[in-house]
Amino acid sequence: MADKPVPTGLALTPLDEHFRADPYPVLKDLREREPAHHDTELNRWFFCEYSEVKRILRDPDYFTDPHKSRQDSFARFLLRGMEDGEEVSMLLADEPEHKRLRNLVNDIFTPKAVRTWHDRIVEVIETQLEKITGPEFDLIADYAGPVPTVVIAEMMGIPAERHADFKAWSDTVVLSSFNPAPTEQDIAESEVARDKLCAFFREQIEARRAEPGPDLISQMLAAEVDGERLSDGDIVNQCNLLLVAGNVTTTDMIGNGVKALLQHPEQLKKLRANPELVEAMVEEVLRYDSPVTNSGRISHQGIEIAGCPIRKGESLNVSLAAANRDPLVYDNPDTFDIERKLIPHQAFGGGRHHCLGASLARLEGGEAILRLVQRFPELTLSERGFQMAGIPAFRGMTECWLRTG
Repeated sequence: MADKPVPTGLALTPLDEHFRADPYPVLKDLREREPAHHDTELNRWFFCEYSEVKRILRDPDYFTDPHKSRQDSFARFLLRGMEDGEEVSMLLADEPEHKRLRNLVNDIFTPKAVRTWHDRIVEVIETQLEKITGPEFDLIADYAGPVPTVVIAEMMGIPAERHADFKAWSDTVVLSSFNPAPTEQDIAESEVARDKLCAFFREQIEARRAEPGPDLISQMLAAEVDGERLSDGDIVNQCNLLLVAGNVTTTDMIGNGVKALLQHPEQLKKLRANPELVEAMVEEVLRYDSPVTNSGRISHQGIEIAGCPIRKGESLNVSLAAANRDPLVYDNPDTFDIERKLIPHQAFGGGRHHCLGASLARLEGGEAILRLVQRFPELTLSERGFQMAGIPAFRGMTECWLRTG
């Protein structure tokens, strides 16, 4: 073991084929040998232990705005494609801007507000299930991809004929935005897709301003807290965030959940026999194979973490995937168990940047997974198999072929 190099750099991203296939042995090795790892290849500090990940995410002093990071830091690539001085989205904003934005949209995504969409979400799921007619189908292209795309597009009031455009644009933006080593083609295609998304959202904002409706864009236009309102730019950023961060990750959660159940038939049998386990199943999927594997902060001053001196502006990259399988927190962490005693996982991040869309993702994912396995009682993985995606910070599949019987 001492002669084996500590995994670092691209070996800790799905751009590496071994990590892409199964990151958990790699993360386990790093957590045991160097839980506070200085990744000089990608200019970041990488943390694997649950306790440290949780503490870093919840420390209110750390920055998230990449503008405040060192010029050579890992966080800097998140600004790629942005114009000088362009404001970051709520996902990366610091206080007080983050608090202003969060307060203005928070009521739209509370558990109570999300539940009002339950019946329509179920209708979207059932409609997509009706389209699965062959003995084999691609879980991602035919189900896990379309469901969240249609749901979020309908919540925004976007016409059905534009749903496919949104899926293509959001997938393209993600491919480059979270990639530390994109090709020139990736960057160019991402910029084109991003420009198209922003232009379309501005058109939709003007349409809702002239004729408001019950959709999210209209609600964001009407939102007001202590005299503060969202600008058009704020709304465009929030719409982009919903499509890129929320849409793609929900697709991955559905895909990862179905795959985990099919690979553990005893757990699938429990779920079918006891559908009330659906909420616990969702939490275990999020812990066992989270669709978001990494998050991060930026050191606000010279600090020390786990005995390591860290300069101001350094990238603090935390592995949610490693934390969610820390044996100091979870018994048998590599075991998929939908009856596991619920222990808070880190799949939705933490602190002030805890995922705003967590309630929506849980509702969509639970209903989509449960209704699929109930509709097809003999569902199995096809011999055609599945392909994992290579998008850093995310874990999902580009395709996953299933047989209905």
